[in-house]
Amino acid sequence: MDPGMREPLVRKTSSSYRTFPKSTGARLDKEYLRSLHNGRLYLAVFAAVLGNFTFGFALVYPSPVIPALEAQPSPALRLDQRTASWFGSVFTLGAAAGGLSAMFLNDRLGRKLSIMFSALPSALGYLLMASAQGVAMLLLGRLLTGFAGGVTSASIPVYISEISHPGVRGMLGACPQAMAVLGSLILYALGKYLVGLQRLVLDWRWLAVAGEVPVLTMIILLCFMPDSPRFLLSQGKEEQALGSLCWLRGKDTDYAREYEQIKDSVRKQSQRVSCAEIKDPFIYKPILIAVGMRFLQQLSGVTCVIVYLQSIFKKTSVILQPQYDAAVVGLVRLVSVLIAAVSMDKAGRKILLFVSAGVMLVSNLTMGLYTHFVPASQNGTVANKTLVSSAHLPAETNYITLIPLLAIMFFIMGYAMGWGPITWLLMSEILPLKARGVASGLCVVVSWLTAFTLTQFFLQVVDAFGLEVPFLFFAIICAGNIFFTGCCVPETKGRSLEQIEAFFRTGRRSFMR
Repeated sequence: MDPGMREPLVRKTSSSYRTFPKSTGARLDKEYLRSLHNGRLYLAVFAAVLGNFTFGFALVYPSPVIPALEAQPSPALRLDQRTASWFGSVFTLGAAAGGLSAMFLNDRLGRKLSIMFSALPSALGYLLMASAQGVAMLLLGRLLTGFAGGVTSASIPVYISEISHPGVRGMLGACPQAMAVLGSLILYALGKYLVGLQRLVLDWRWLAVAGEVPVLTMIILLCFMPDSPRFLLSQGKEEQALGSLCWLRGKDTDYAREYEQIKDSVRKQSQRVSCAEIKDPFIYKPILIAVGMRFLQQLSGVTCVIVYLQSIFKKTSVILQPQYDAAVVGLVRLVSVLIAAVSMDKAGRKILLFVSAGVMLVSNLTMGLYTHFVPASQNGTVANKTLVSSAHLPAETNYITLIPLLAIMFFIMGYAMGWGPITWLLMSEILPLKARGVASGLCVVVSWLTAFTLTQFFLQVVDAFGLEVPFLFFAIICAGNIFFTGCCVPETKGRSLEQIEAFFRTGRRSFMR
């Protein structure tokens, strides 16, 4: 690019940095707009989000498997309430450890290699579960797949946000959540036809074997994908960064102009974040917002609901069989994520967060009040105080049991339309480049330690106080989510990552309104 053209470009961009008005949309010329239609960008995103597919598959693995393992004839593999609780929750402990390691891997190996690295513990974990001869092998397999999920949770959103065109970053940023949901849905479907086949003694093992397929596909495809241009520039690899951006945008686009913008932004953040810089509002404000969102996301109860979904449905005796209910909820979740992906770049992030938190609030409140006021004899539940599945379910059903089914469906729908995908997207959008690798890992650590605590003690709380207590607690948290969104979360629709960074650098407090 002609050096004489660069200064006016920077001045023009910086003026938009200073104003950051809500009504301003990204005005892209025709050449720049062509990069929206470059299929290579979408191929790179697809290759990366296969890691999220594996993550979603592994996360809900206990849902159909716990009932099968509780009925296992072999004492070495049979789960009781304590081991079932660990089988469900140890995944999140592994995910927290994976997020902790991603704080190092993201900035050392890069975003793409970190995602590829996650394939190793994932494949090993599925292998252990498929060949398990005892509970210890099952728990270790869950721990390793959780570790892989923690790495991908921190690396994939950052990778996608850094390679995406601003015009479609919202849509592509929802892809990790969509693929995680799809992975869960496929697991539910396979669980129905594998775990549900009583004539097979080792049927549940095939679910772990199936989990190996997306892992291997991901590692093969990523071998041919470029790394993030921003990461390559931060490592001083300018030629590779330019080649990567050319590959992602297309040769017939004005990718050189975007390259100069990225290069100018990276130059201002050439060093890694230091302890002294943490006091800078440009650094700590976006980190606090991202961490706070991940913390509140988990406190809303989504992981507990997803992990123990079939057990919850069994004990509320809904009309459909539990595996059908789980599949219906998974389908609703997938459709809701797709709606969010389409509307995110049009409606904006904040409005979807408000709607999402409101729907989750009403759903959790409904579930809590239902389990508190509806007698056990009326909802067909033998004892509402325990979630450990039983082999014998009441034969009689009541149409009032549609209430918990609908409440859970709307809860999942609300989560999937906002606090699910947008939390991941905003984390990768607002974190400053120099702290993005470390801070994204920190967000994942906080998120999955919270999830581990909730899933570990969820069954114990239900056993001691009843199912209504955790759901009413989740409802209170969702009310807090509404307040947090209004006070702390900025609108990032249509802004480039460089504009968002410059916006936080100004030190203005208007984004808190």
